[in-house]
Amino acid sequence: QVQLVESGGGLVQPGGSLRLSCAASGFTFSSYYMTWYRQAPGKERELVARISGYGTSTNYADFVKGRFTISRDNAKNTLYLQMNSLKPEDTAVYYCNRLNSVLPWGQGTQVTVSS
Repeated sequence: QVQLVESGGGLVQPGGSLRLSCAASGFTFSSYYMTWYRQAPGKERELVARISGYGTSTNYADFVKGRFTISRDNAKNTLYLQMNSLKPEDTAVYYCNRLNSVLPWGQGTQVTVSS
């Protein structure tokens, strides 16, 4: 069964850090570019970062450059998003997915940045 399960979200104060994980199963993980998206209340889903199949190439949205780091462990079929210097505007539900051949969206993981 093809599946993506996000975890690691929570409540954090501004300036804090979180590490999100995305466990993939049912497909050859290393064959796909993977992405992190987010969706804030009342807004459309937006691309946060993407990473190539073997992690040699990464790209970030301007609003997270220098603060977030996308990575992957193909041996564990897991995608990560290290988020540092978090801001209230980073509050959103975060989702992982393949860049191409997009899978049905999962439940995501809620990140709330608030004092």
